[in-house]
Amino acid sequence: PIMMSSLVMNNILRYEGKASFAMIGLVTGGVLNIALDPLFMFVFELGTAGAGIATALSQSISFCILLSMFLRGKTVSQFRLSAVTREARDFGRILLGGAPSFGRQGLNSIGGMLLNLAARGYGDAAVAGMSIVSRIFMFIISVAIGVGQGLQPVASFNYGARKYRRVRQAAIFTIEAAFCMLVVLVGLCWVNGDALIRLFRDDPAVTAVALPAFHYQCLAMLLHPIIVVANMTFQSVGASGRATFLACCRQGVFFIPLILILPRTHGLFGVEICQPIADALTFLVSLPFLIAFLQQLGRMDDAEQSKTAS
Repeated sequence: PIMMSSLVMNNILRYEGKASFAMIGLVTGGVLNIALDPLFMFVFELGTAGAGIATALSQSISFCILLSMFLRGKTVSQFRLSAVTREARDFGRILLGGAPSFGRQGLNSIGGMLLNLAARGYGDAAVAGMSIVSRIFMFIISVAIGVGQGLQPVASFNYGARKYRRVRQAAIFTIEAAFCMLVVLVGLCWVNGDALIRLFRDDPAVTAVALPAFHYQCLAMLLHPIIVVANMTFQSVGASGRATFLACCRQGVFFIPLILILPRTHGLFGVEICQPIADALTFLVSLPFLIAFLQQLGRMDDAEQSKTAS
């Protein structure tokens, strides 16, 4: 409940344009968790219980910091019990708006489990290697998702204000910014791939499995700006159906069938290429959706300008 409440407050702050407040609350909890884990686990000798205590304590402090910003009047939004909605329509809109994120996160977990099951047939080195690649690229994807989340308040407010050209400009700018950031990150990862993998596990057998998958995934990463922006844009303007479908494509619609089929037909190589192929297919599906919507925004803005002029 504390973590869920923190996520809600964090998103409210972002949508109010107070990203710095949101960052302070979340980063404080993350840094405290990193610092308290070894303290409770090794200094106080609490073991795994210490890790749990550290997480609970750091998340509680993060919650208190975020809540204090609302209680001290630093926000436009105020918490009042009398203002809590009782309308089924509002609950439905919340659920529909969050469906893309739910699909994205839920299918990530399912995809991770299926990947481990597929790699298990090729030994512990294969499981370790694919897990390392997944962890490294989880961090890189979070950069693209973070940039996409920065687009969301801009897109939603301008769409609601009928400033459709601004939504279009913001989406294009986000694609360009995310692509530039990913080119730098992917370039650094490509050059230092062997060293990055060995940071997690210095084992030649693990590296032999992980490095090819790492390089395939590096190439697929450059497709993510389109994938992320398409998904975030539709989610921001209330097109929940399209946003949920696109969110489910990468780890659900494409990845799950691929991870069930390719390892049987191509062995370990099939395991290594499942995610890049799923990313490429998601890109091919997302691109026409996004182009059509950006063109529609241009027409809507022209119509709005004509209406204002008349």
